[in-house]
Amino acid sequence: MPLPPTTTPSGDEPPIRGRDDACPGALRLHPADDGSLARIRVPGGLLTARQAAVVGRVAEELGDGRLDITSRGNLQVRGLEAGCGAELAARLRTAGLLPSDRHDRVRNVVASPLSGLDGEGYADVTGWVRELDAVLCGGTPAEHGELSGLSGRFLFALDDGRGDVATLGADVTLIATPDGGALLRMAATACRAAGAGADRCDDDVAQQGAGGGGDTPRAVLWVRGEDAPRAAALAAAEFLTRARESGTRAWRVRELPAQHAVTTEGVAARLAAAGIDAVPRPDAPGPQTPQPPPAPGLVTGPEGRHAVSVAVPLGRADADQWRLLTALASRSGADELRMTPWRGVVLPGLSPDGARDACSALSEAGLVTAPDSPWLGVGACTGRPGCAKSLADVRADTARMVADTERAAGGTAWGAAGAERRAGDTARGAAGAGRVAGDTAPGDDRDEPGPGTGIGPDPGLIPEPSPDPGLVPEPGPEPGPGPGTAPLPVYVSGCERRCGHPGDRWVDALATGDAGYRVAVRGAGRDTPEADSVDVTAEQLAGAVAAARGTT
Repeated sequence: MPLPPTTTPSGDEPPIRGRDDACPGALRLHPADDGSLARIRVPGGLLTARQAAVVGRVAEELGDGRLDITSRGNLQVRGLEAGCGAELAARLRTAGLLPSDRHDRVRNVVASPLSGLDGEGYADVTGWVRELDAVLCGGTPAEHGELSGLSGRFLFALDDGRGDVATLGADVTLIATPDGGALLRMAATACRAAGAGADRCDDDVAQQGAGGGGDTPRAVLWVRGEDAPRAAALAAAEFLTRARESGTRAWRVRELPAQHAVTTEGVAARLAAAGIDAVPRPDAPGPQTPQPPPAPGLVTGPEGRHAVSVAVPLGRADADQWRLLTALASRSGADELRMTPWRGVVLPGLSPDGARDACSALSEAGLVTAPDSPWLGVGACTGRPGCAKSLADVRADTARMVADTERAAGGTAWGAAGAERRAGDTARGAAGAGRVAGDTAPGDDRDEPGPGTGIGPDPGLIPEPSPDPGLVPEPGPEPGPGPGTAPLPVYVSGCERRCGHPGDRWVDALATGDAGYRVAVRGAGRDTPEADSVDVTAEQLAGAVAAARGTT
């Protein structure tokens, strides 16, 4: 039976949520056409090598063997058999991946994935991630309220000052400052009071930026670094209070009506009551030079340690690829891997030679370690067979499109010897993923940032991939490049819902049947293309998309 629809007023009122959000979790499985789906929250994308091995075995023994990285750096297991929920939960608890049943779906935290690894930023925020997670799961109701009341779409972002995740539109953002403190920033309220001509609070459209537009200014305060994680939790508690008062059952800060907006004064009072000093900074700028997501390849760090940034085509790793990632992580000095909101993985703690060897092995396995790969900027929804509403196996068609693009470039897009063979391996891996179906974009775990580019979604809406039409992806997006700076992101969709599509301008490839697509360039909204669309066959998709991106 389908879930009751959400009531979304036209124009001048905030949405009145008729139900809780439908985001899946480790305990709330979602039935899809290819079996049940579980979403495993991984705050900050931080996994130990042991935890990664456990998740890999879960996928192989209980699911279809593949793992999806969502647009919030979480993990999804698909193809689960009915009745496996108890065993799945037990395994995750033992591995420390389900620390609190009540808080399973609220542990949505993205963090700067290179924090502490490359000498950039003002703080190593991995400590903030762990402390915030502990507060979310174990905070006393007297101080924080019952944070289990947060929706599965509410998002925290912890930025080390470089500006990579501060742009993902989180509900609560911490930005490290040069003085050892942090800016605590709430998303703006995008809905005005009734009758004031408000913008729609539409979770189906990826909102770029840190908090959406709207007339209500966001709350911004400075706090000491040691207080930052607790302050973020208290700010979320303030949102819950405002949401209850509004009667709208809002899922995200931007959905609150203006008269119930989260204000600087309200957050400051709550922090003061908890003994946290906070200084209002309404005019504080964001990070001075916002940085893009980590490019695939070697990352040089201090003291001779290196990391490797890896992009996972369409965010899906097969069993062999995941085992390789886990093995490399276990051999590194850090003994961890970090998943990113752009559907990638960072392996820290490697020697220079070890990092180069890792790049070679990962590339041979069909993962992306070159910054000029044709996979970059390309994303797709779940498609057939995982989604009942999809008109095509969009992931297999996307893999063919990328392979055709690479062939047209004569193998040069990989920038290394053996390019043709490696591109073929990658295309075959992605095609395999397409046969099983996958997810959508970063940040919105509908995973919640407009979807992704497969290597890259709104954390104002980060959608995690939407497994099927009854489920909104994880919210959150990956900002698309602006005109004249880089090729537009491409998103291939199996139906008109376009689950997980990017924010800003993007190339929309929409399935019109088993073997046909309609290609157009769209703006931040998805309703009106910027120019006439072009209808092509799946075999013609690469050429039509290249023309729309301005790369031919």
